Amino acid sequence: PFVPVPDTPGGDRLARGQQALADIDGHAGQQVIDSLKDIAPDLARYVLEFSFGDIYSRTGLDLPTRELVTVALCTALGTVGPQLRVHLHGLLNVGGTREEAVEVITQMAGYAGFPAALNGLAAAREVFAARDE
Repeated sequence: PFVPVPDTPGGDRLARGQQALADIDGHAGQQVIDSLKDIAPDLARYVLEFSFGDIYSRTGLDLPTRELVTVALCTALGTVGPQLRVHLHGLLNVGGTREEAVEVITQMAGYAGFPAALNGLAAAREVFAARDE
């Protein structure tokens, strides 16, 4: 039977979002937020409050699963390379593996096409190399 996911935790959405961003994406995530402050500070706040404070803080999926799903989606979209790289780092930061990243990107070939999967693997190669340095 269907069991509803518990509501988002109460409290300060911004603080919760900032903590989730730090836990998941670390410095790379903060760079994205910082890059928005001079042109779209409201968008930076929305990303923190909604995406990380509300969505990422839900209890229905663990963080590695959330990041794996996000890597799959970014791969399938094919137009969000910078975000794919951030979320590949995020996946690895929260306990996901390189093998899982490669597998989910490979699976996207059947749903989003080979060009999307090949571009996703190129992004993964860059992220893995950066982490090996």
